[in-house]
Amino acid sequence: MTVLPTPSPAAAPEFRARRLLYITTGGMQAMLLPAWMSWLRTHYPHTEVHSVITRSARRFVGTTAVAATGGRGLPTVDTWPDEPDGALHTHLAAWPDAVLVHPATMHFIARLSTGLADTPVLLALQCTRAPIVICPSLPPGGHLNPAYQRHVVELSTRENITVLPPVNGVSASTGEEGIGSAAYLPDALTALEDMRAWAAPSSGDAA
Repeated sequence: MTVLPTPSPAAAPEFRARRLLYITTGGMQAMLLPAWMSWLRTHYPHTEVHSVITRSARRFVGTTAVAATGGRGLPTVDTWPDEPDGALHTHLAAWPDAVLVHPATMHFIARLSTGLADTPVLLALQCTRAPIVICPSLPPGGHLNPAYQRHVVELSTRENITVLPPVNGVSASTGEEGIGSAAYLPDALTALEDMRAWAAPSSGDAA
């Protein structure tokens, strides 16, 4: 898996979303989630961030660390509850006005692009109208895989989804530099804000 070093504090771009659904899948960059949650809490105090982590992401990040840095309780784990007190997928689809998947594994991207909906998050993403930015995190050479490329093309046809290309990083397995690291989170927020601006009705439409 290709990763970037732990990010240093960066100038925060404009981001006006009030409710951000932050989904983290099982790429190694999931270990940076607590740092990013703290960064979001510092720079966007008026944005409520709801964190969801997949079961594979729990190999790299603990729920307690996410809760402590995010300041809003434990993250949701992307599994169907044994005794639900409501429709989790419906809440996850309706609640956010912006959705970020960072990092997104090849497996998650494949499942989303083919319409699978076998977890609360996948079902929510298939149904939500909120803008979604997906930041793939890939193993060395993954960006050249034809199946992956087809999945990205399919997702890019959906009007509420943007896939940010992976960037250069250093492979944790080989130690070599190459394309595969998830896009820098501030860049992902900029893309989300651009999508929100395009989706917002103009003042003339409101008349």
